[in-house]
Amino acid sequence: MRAEDNETLTRTDAGTPMGALFRRFWLPALASDELPEPDGAPLRLPLLGERLVAFRDSAGHVSIVEEACPHRQASLYFGRCEDGGIRCAYHGWQFDRHGRCLDIPSEPANSGFAEQVRIRAYPTIERGGVVWVYMGDPAKQPAPPELEWALLPDSHLFVSRRLQECNYLQVMEGGLDSSHLSWLHRWTLQDDPVLGTGAGGRSRILEIIGADPNPRYEVAPTDAGLLLGARRRAGPGEYYWRITQFLLPCFNLVAPTGELSLNAQAWVPADDENCWSWAVNYHVDRPLTAQERDAMARGAGLHVEFVPGSRQGTGHRGNDYGRDRALQVAHKSFSGVPGVAMQDTAVQESQGRIADRTRERLVSSDNGIIAARRLLLDAARANQTGGAVPGLDPLSHRCRAASVIVPQERLADVPRDAVVAGVRSGIVR
Repeated sequence: MRAEDNETLTRTDAGTPMGALFRRFWLPALASDELPEPDGAPLRLPLLGERLVAFRDSAGHVSIVEEACPHRQASLYFGRCEDGGIRCAYHGWQFDRHGRCLDIPSEPANSGFAEQVRIRAYPTIERGGVVWVYMGDPAKQPAPPELEWALLPDSHLFVSRRLQECNYLQVMEGGLDSSHLSWLHRWTLQDDPVLGTGAGGRSRILEIIGADPNPRYEVAPTDAGLLLGARRRAGPGEYYWRITQFLLPCFNLVAPTGELSLNAQAWVPADDENCWSWAVNYHVDRPLTAQERDAMARGAGLHVEFVPGSRQGTGHRGNDYGRDRALQVAHKSFSGVPGVAMQDTAVQESQGRIADRTRERLVSSDNGIIAARRLLLDAARANQTGGAVPGLDPLSHRCRAASVIVPQERLADVPRDAVVAGVRSGIVR
């Protein structure tokens, strides 16, 4: 990769090509349950290099506004949510969810000055247990997202948001890489109650992944992004296709690996050196059980256990992500890091805050990552020149990842119903 392309892909502040692309989409900002009640405590929410604050007003609406009060630049994070808005703790200036100034206590009521003051506020919606934000040009605001999981009732899904201390792209690339399952997650997936079968269980899919660490990759464009197919040998005349859906700008539908819930991911830059990593588990036809929710809350699957009061996992750079040599020796973790999500975090953050892709030596199993980089660059350039950007139409979101065992050797020949939302034919779960 050329250094200038790496720079373009990894910078998402306002005014950058990739920052402009991200701002064309509705993005997951925070889980709805992070603001559990009207007039509760506000949250700091850095997104795309902007310092923001989120709060739920007296009527229950979620607002995302710039953090700095325009009076003396004090942080509204320390403010009080009351009377239909947020009031700065420094001098009491109050703003509603649209950024309008409601009150300046130190000014005469008839001065009219408050009417001249606004703070930046972004549109929000709530669906799928998530508060979504649109940070782009109001004239180009797209229809709300229709990802399958985002349209489900809260009872059917579990959503978590966590901080990763590196650029969004290297986290995203980990999610699009199927070959690392045979190595980084070796011995861990089988016992995972969310991604595998739980302790003592057996899964044909996981046995295939372990037996064939040399998947063959094919990539096909879609209306929303890319269809990424990784093919492994499943037996005489049979192939296991692990099919991932990548939807612009940062969404991933993960192929199921066991007879459990479906999986999705998203990666939203907090700034250029940190990102919010989202994990979603869901059933389309039934609520999650209490046991499933408990496992996810304890860090199973793509989720993590949090440091209390934070969005950071208990495993992190400062403690080597809980790496335990005994787990390696006992064949419980290939790397010694416990848990699928922490294993991903360890190798992704080990690449540095912003990976230097000019030093990479890529191989054929990286074809999906190469295609995703090209797609992002092409979409950013199209956005700059007024061209069409994939994934803005909600109809393009109606797709699904899949695990299928079929005789077809080519991705183009795999039955299409396997990757259409709402259709289960041929899916090996």
